[in-house]
Amino acid sequence: MEIKAFKMDGLGNDFVIIDQRNKKIELSNDQILKICDRSFIGCDQLIIIEQSPFNFLKEEFDPGIIAEINYNLGDHKIKPDNIKNIYNHLTRIYAKLKFYNSDGSSSGACGNGTRCVAYLLSKEINKNEITFWIQNSLAANEIGNPIIPSKILGNNLVETIIGVPQTNWDAIPISKPLDTKNLGIEIKDKKNFITKGGIGVNVGNPHVIFFVEDIENFELEKIGPKIENHKLFPNKCNVTLAKKVTNNHYKVKVWERGAGLTKACGTAACATAVAANLEKLENTRTEIEFDLGKLLISIDENKNIAMKGPVSEIKEIDIKFNGNI
Repeated sequence: MEIKAFKMDGLGNDFVIIDQRNKKIELSNDQILKICDRSFIGCDQLIIIEQSPFNFLKEEFDPGIIAEINYNLGDHKIKPDNIKNIYNHLTRIYAKLKFYNSDGSSSGACGNGTRCVAYLLSKEINKNEITFWIQNSLAANEIGNPIIPSKILGNNLVETIIGVPQTNWDAIPISKPLDTKNLGIEIKDKKNFITKGGIGVNVGNPHVIFFVEDIENFELEKIGPKIENHKLFPNKCNVTLAKKVTNNHYKVKVWERGAGLTKACGTAACATAVAANLEKLENTRTEIEFDLGKLLISIDENKNIAMKGPVSEIKEIDIKFNGNI
């Protein structure tokens, strides 16, 4: 079997993108794992593009199709008296995105991946604004806001609106009521000094952020998997170490749930900006620095998060499976 695909990255956080809008291809878990394997092609996440589930909508609102809209909304069903409020947003959805981590698991959100696909499909429609529907098999409280708009700003710069962060314990989610501003998780640095804390944030997927004096003093490749699989996190979690440079600039390292150490992570950047500004989220701008560059995270007066940063050029690739996969 041979599949046409694309390869892109955001600050080194890399993706294989398969467009299934015109031809549905059922990939097995083994095939997903093979695509993500760096001895084959390799990526942090696999992204599947599908047709928008709302292509049937007309520009003028038709109350007779509320049941069909709610069927396609899945876990995000809305009351009939609220349907008009989002109808125009639904008509603008261009495609549906699904994300798979390199271990084959589903991901509720992928900020850098969304920005990459926005850039890719903007070339197709010759428009600078594009909106996606994000859906996967995880619980509704982890998918967050499923309507994700992006803007292409020029020079491979893309901004994506992630939505409003969640910080309540059951929205992260964690397994018991705790203060998510300090989860009381202990991590040790290379000299066995203990840091206790961890801030829980959900920005479409669960994150825990530790603010430390020096991110290089910790072995995240050892700490990350332990916290990812900690009993507090029923859906596992992403783990970020963050060092404050200035009040609006942080350096970070990230262990991604289902992917391990990655060069960058868009939702981790968003979660870190939220954790750094918990006392006053509104109207903040925070630079989050990775090894290969920065993302600018802006939070508006309604607490909506916008993530802006560069994406790579588009590379077309062929995926060829042998008869055993």
